[in-house]
Amino acid sequence: MNKKLAAALSGGAVLILALTGCSGSEDNKELDAWAKKVCDLVPAQNKKITAAYDAITKAAEDTESTPAELQRADSQAFQDLSDGYKARATVISNAGAPPGAEDGAKKLQEAVKQLTALSASYADMKTQVDGLNTKDQAKFATGLKEVSAEMKKVETQRQTALTALKDLESGDTKQALSEQSGCKQASTSPEASASATDS
Repeated sequence: MNKKLAAALSGGAVLILALTGCSGSEDNKELDAWAKKVCDLVPAQNKKITAAYDAITKAAEDTESTPAELQRADSQAFQDLSDGYKARATVISNAGAPPGAEDGAKKLQEAVKQLTALSASYADMKTQVDGLNTKDQAKFATGLKEVSAEMKKVETQRQTALTALKDLESGDTKQALSEQSGCKQASTSPEASASATDS
């Protein structure tokens, strides 16, 4: 029954900043400083988000856990996803618009807006999971189906947030990010590779 939740998460690769490496940047110290602000925090955020997706997948494949145990695992994972994407939005917001980027402020605003909305959706998912009836197996199974359906909507939101991030991280901004060690570290993970090619 919980496998439906895992199915909804398939393709739920983690949002990562600057996923493809480029070589040789123009000397833009302001943009490099901006990229460092963003990338220094990416590995920790990525770790939290990846661990949360892994926890949901693991719970979905677990056939021996009780409904209450599954509920706890999913609830914590959704909380971590909410926190992770909120942190991502905060980091980008605090960094400000990338210096010299065309429509940088507008792109920044859109990325922050979409990441914040995604965070709120995961918080709602946690509330939904917390409200499941773990005493009644049939009701719990029905509730999980509803969570799975909601998860598909959230996946659409995640794609929208990913598009907004890619828009923010285009051109020279993408190159500057890709040269920072934090973003290089994040880009070596399987989730990052999937995210880089996701559309």
